Amino acid sequence: MTGLAAAGVHIAGSDRPEKEVLRIGFMPLADCAPLVMAAILGFDEKYGVKLVLEKQHSWSGMRDRLTNGELDAAQALYGLLYGLQMGIGSAPHDMAVLMNLNQNGQSIVLSRAIAAAGVKDGAGLAALMREQPRRYTFAHTFPTGNHAMWLCYWLAAAGIDPLTQTQLVTVPPSRMAPNLEAGHMDGFCAGEPWSRRALIEASGVLVASSSEVWPDHPGKALGARADFVARHPNTCRALVAALLDTARWLDASSTNREAAAEVLASPAWVHADIDLLRACLVPRRADFPGLRFFGEGAATFPWLSDGMWFLTQQRRWGLLREDPDYLGVARSVNHVALYREAAQLAGVDVPDSGMRSSRLMDGRVWDGSDPAGYAASLRVKLM
Repeated sequence: MTGLAAAGVHIAGSDRPEKEVLRIGFMPLADCAPLVMAAILGFDEKYGVKLVLEKQHSWSGMRDRLTNGELDAAQALYGLLYGLQMGIGSAPHDMAVLMNLNQNGQSIVLSRAIAAAGVKDGAGLAALMREQPRRYTFAHTFPTGNHAMWLCYWLAAAGIDPLTQTQLVTVPPSRMAPNLEAGHMDGFCAGEPWSRRALIEASGVLVASSSEVWPDHPGKALGARADFVARHPNTCRALVAALLDTARWLDASSTNREAAAEVLASPAWVHADIDLLRACLVPRRADFPGLRFFGEGAATFPWLSDGMWFLTQQRRWGLLREDPDYLGVARSVNHVALYREAAQLAGVDVPDSGMRSSRLMDGRVWDGSDPAGYAASLRVKLM
């Protein structure tokens, strides 16, 4: 046991974790930092659990291993978990969002050829598509996932219908830059460090950060099957508390972020150039907001309105045939009560309400108050 764990909280008696060794899936992305650093620094052992991290190579593979029980929990796309809950593209599975693992940290990148034509924003892309009509191809990482939703929202805000005016393809995050360089697509939306890799290697040009689409938007979530949480509430509470400690450590200083970049560069984790990871974790460009892991607890809280927003987009693009019980689904998936208990263990403040208000890039305010009306009011949609 590490010195940190030995000095920490020992869970015993009725609070003892039902399962102490946890198999956790992660993707080689910069925002896997909370999971990796929790295991490296011993924040997990402090709460009586041990994380065994297993690298995944596609979101579909992650999904399958999570739902069939090979993984106990995973760093998951927020929208993927809600897609599973609603049975989009697969059999429905009752899922759990235990906490948010980060905010921000994705980008929309266009090819050099598109940028050379003078395109600097969505309006410029729409004008180019009118002047030079052809089949424009854009990539995301998973059909119900975050990157697909940011990309579609950004295109639609410019008056481009992503489903009828473009071809959308799915590409693993680490393959985005090479495929863009090879001319297989006109742009993509992906997480760090792979969008930043395209910029550094000059295969693409940044046109929008995901935080421009939605400032401080939800990123990856800590996801699990609902039945696993029901059988292991103490384990899940300990896991969330450990990750809250880690998130707080990550946001505490640039020195901690630098240390995380050095760890993540290893082939065991992200396997990327350390300077690339430093650029993602310790950003120095105002137009490229960095990952937010803690934000005094605001970045980790499983906001009900965040989950509801993904449902509105899945409804918007025809993935859901009718409006669901938006709030009811979010209350079922987002385990707010368990998060509050874990936050008390870790000494983290929690908001009074499960709703928050945000203004997105098209000027629309999302606060979860009228999700069906919000989805129906969006100008470009397929419902």
